[in-house]
Amino acid sequence: MGKMIDLTASDGHKLSAYRADPSGKPRGGIVVIQEIFGVNSHIKAVTDGFAADGYLAIAPSMFDRVQKNVDLGYSPDDIAKGREVRGKVTNDMAVKDASAAIQAAASAGKVGIVGYCWGGLVTWLCAGKSAGLACAVPYYGGGILDNADLAPKVPLMGHFGEKDAHIPADGVRNLAKKYSQHQIFIYAADHGFNCDQRGSYNAPAAKQARERTLGFFLQHVG
Repeated sequence: MGKMIDLTASDGHKLSAYRADPSGKPRGGIVVIQEIFGVNSHIKAVTDGFAADGYLAIAPSMFDRVQKNVDLGYSPDDIAKGREVRGKVTNDMAVKDASAAIQAAASAGKVGIVGYCWGGLVTWLCAGKSAGLACAVPYYGGGILDNADLAPKVPLMGHFGEKDAHIPADGVRNLAKKYSQHQIFIYAADHGFNCDQRGSYNAPAAKQARERTLGFFLQHVG
């Protein structure tokens, strides 16, 4: 359904991205930020899903600065490799590369951003730093609590798991209190609950979070 395209970040870095187009006129644009596993089959499926819902959806290859064409699975070895590559990508690089995708998606109208796992952190950072966004939806972004003082500049909806060992639920509840004007949800689920290729997949939580996300995009993007 989708195709690979090239983007250029503000510092001249060229990166690839997976682009999926809706069948009719797009309602707007959605930028999808990967986990630590690259733009793999799961992220492409998620991107295709947003296109099927009527949006121009773009998933930038956030690891291209370190290594091109990273496409990992979810084995322990893949996790180790993903963490190693992710460790070489600074927050500044990530925001620049996400911003290149935001600009590209703007051809379709207003732009929302959604990210999963590490992409959730990037989504949070973009909500506070990037121009051109209408809203942001981070899923269980490790590192969000460490960046809690960076206030979102756009409406934000966060999805977290109560059983997530990486992100203490008490910290998430404090975040929700601090930013009570935004919507922060906690599910009876573990880290990575949206990914149907992971053992932590939780179908009811994934479905409810996706329905909430689509309603949010309908309201803020179109």
